[in-house]
Amino acid sequence: MRSFSLLFKQFSRSVLVVAGFAFLGTSAFAQGDAAKGEAIFKAKCTTCHAIDRRVIGPALGPQLNTEPDDKFLTKWIQNNQALIAAKDPKALTIYNQYNQAGMTVFAELSDADVAGILTYVRTTYKAMQTAPKAAAGGPAAESGPSQMVIFALIGVIILAFVIILVLNKVVSTLERLLLKNKELMIAEPVAEAAPVDRMATVKKLAKNKKLVFFVLLCGTLALGSWTWVTLWTTNVHQGYQPVQPIKFPHDLHAGAMKIECQYCHSGAYKSKNASIPSLNVCMNCHKSIDRRKDATVPSPEIAKIYDALGYDPATTKYDSTKARPIQWIRIHNLPDFAYFNHSQHVKVGGLKCQTCHGQVQEMKEVYQYSPLTMKWCIQCHKRTNVNMKGNAYYEKMEAVHDLIKAGKPVTEAAMGGIECGKCHY
Repeated sequence: MRSFSLLFKQFSRSVLVVAGFAFLGTSAFAQGDAAKGEAIFKAKCTTCHAIDRRVIGPALGPQLNTEPDDKFLTKWIQNNQALIAAKDPKALTIYNQYNQAGMTVFAELSDADVAGILTYVRTTYKAMQTAPKAAAGGPAAESGPSQMVIFALIGVIILAFVIILVLNKVVSTLERLLLKNKELMIAEPVAEAAPVDRMATVKKLAKNKKLVFFVLLCGTLALGSWTWVTLWTTNVHQGYQPVQPIKFPHDLHAGAMKIECQYCHSGAYKSKNASIPSLNVCMNCHKSIDRRKDATVPSPEIAKIYDALGYDPATTKYDSTKARPIQWIRIHNLPDFAYFNHSQHVKVGGLKCQTCHGQVQEMKEVYQYSPLTMKWCIQCHKRTNVNMKGNAYYEKMEAVHDLIKAGKPVTEAAMGGIECGKCHY
């Protein structure tokens, strides 16, 4: 009996050991709250990381699959700087692999929070790997027509041939019957019809002098109106929308994202020209954003920015030998004899960009909204009231008028004669 109890204890220990290994095998990764981890990931991680692609940091899905040590990952996320300072081999390898770019420290995250993030990333990446392309937003796999459809088409073609043969047989039979009964097919003589004069109506209308005068009058008015409109709109490019080298969606940036116009066109607030933004301004955002939020592949338009700068998103490095300028096509183009100052209208006059350029925040691609003719500018100047309060320029002009009223001398300098813009563009 005693030997039986010893055997039972040994057997139970073996079962417990096997069960323990099995449990460790099935839960090699930390099991956390995936829903809570998703919320934390979207709030704190998406600026530098994505699950299936590299942004600033590595793609987390493949990275977490190759790193099963969740204790190390927890310490790395909570305080990677401490691991680097302690010369941890794994931490130094990661630090050197990504050009010694420091990662943000998230000391406020608990172990449970980190476990939730890891669980969310791994489950999401696994779903991405197993999901079909169509479900992931990619192009659905092309499949040819089914055999049933092919056989049905062949059957229809064969049936059509049979019907044609039968109809030909019927027609030939009827023709033979008609030939046998010629005496029944005697045609009655038909009287020849008189020739029809198709121009009779036109000739009759041409003799009507009132109608001819009315037609000539309408034609003259129409031709004159067309000539006037053509001459009036010569060199007026309202609605002009050229094809740009990069399709920049203003409705997304200025509309949905509500980015101020001056963020890109900073010159409009301080100089004569609004200026075209350099690609470095684009890279402030697009160094870490290479696609729309709902897209599964990088945007081809953003890829054009990378190509123009010689930027490699995989290594986050620039190759100046591959850089080239973007050949933008100008849309709004005034004649050389017309002077227009953006800062005078935007800063001094307080006008919004939409006054001249239309609802840019709703345009997929920008086009010339206004005619930009002298008449259009004069009409705007006639109906726009000048706000002189708090405006240094108009306050100065008011002071000059007061000097004139008082009979005091007014110098050219007081009238703004020594300002740079008086002589230099």
